[in-house]
Amino acid sequence: MPRHDERKYRVVAAFQRALNALTRRLPAQTLLETTGRASGLPRRTPLGGRRVGDSFWLVSEFGERSQYVRNIRADPRVRVRLRGRWYTGTAHLLPDDDPVARLRALPRVNSTAVRLIGAGLLTVRVDLDGQGPPSGS
Repeated sequence: MPRHDERKYRVVAAFQRALNALTRRLPAQTLLETTGRASGLPRRTPLGGRRVGDSFWLVSEFGERSQYVRNIRADPRVRVRLRGRWYTGTAHLLPDDDPVARLRALPRVNSTAVRLIGAGLLTVRVDLDGQGPPSGS
């Protein structure tokens, strides 16, 4: 990763950790829940994306460097909270998909932020297989 991208990653990652601690508590925030690859504990990440049919699409702004992408690589079984409801699914990393083109089909505000701050974009598709436990879980 070029030096500028590395510096950008460190600054954005630190900012996101602080912001995510707040936004993951918002009931309307979309969340991706992965299983921590080392801890085995649930890890919830606020993010943007869009449900299309039985799939949820998102673009990771730092691709393979994102912790949730690394968790998906270790265990693709995930949950997604959409509009307060949890859905279980299987995540797929799509390195051959054009993430910039994909962002054009996703919510504009989040897509703009991902393009501005991102480096090494990666498309992720979650195939949803139904509603999970109640949102209080």
